[in-house]
Amino acid sequence: MFTGLVQEVGNFIGLETQKDFFLLSIQAPKTAGGSKVGDSVAVDGCCLTVVSIAEDRMHFNLLQETLKRTSLGGLHAGDPVNCEPALAAGDRFGGHLVQGHIDTTAQVISTNPCENDFRLEIEIPPGFGQYLISQGSVAVNGVSLTVAELKECSFVIWIIPHTLENTNLGSLQAGKRVNLEFDVLAKYVERLRTIGY
Repeated sequence: MFTGLVQEVGNFIGLETQKDFFLLSIQAPKTAGGSKVGDSVAVDGCCLTVVSIAEDRMHFNLLQETLKRTSLGGLHAGDPVNCEPALAAGDRFGGHLVQGHIDTTAQVISTNPCENDFRLEIEIPPGFGQYLISQGSVAVNGVSLTVAELKECSFVIWIIPHTLENTNLGSLQAGKRVNLEFDVLAKYVERLRTIGY
């Protein structure tokens, strides 16, 4: 379980094809130093299990399904990635409840710095609009954010300078794909509404 409050921006090292899986490597000194093999870490919002640690680098096994559902397969060496270790008992809970289960990827429509804030507009992929409400929560690349404006086919988020400086959202450009995880409560409510159980 995660909160959507990124603890470190690491760097993508590479993605190697193994026999039955892919090996993702990232450089994240702070996160690596506080993790051990078997721990869960959200990388750009995707919950992954640490399989090995070498100094300031961590390695994770990925299945083909993970690459299909997330933006991790499109990373290039040196790209910044958001890192958040799993929430531990006693940790302060901020942001909102984030599972690390990516629902879909979406394309950035526009980015627009405005004085001290940053306006980010993202498409709503078909079939997911019912999980968004104005002033509701959504995780973008693992970052807990508030929907400021809801349009027919897109939503707008305003990002404060602190978030820009401590996540990879400031590096986003139009056309870039991001990982989206919708509020788990919204998903349960929608299931109850449509199916009844």
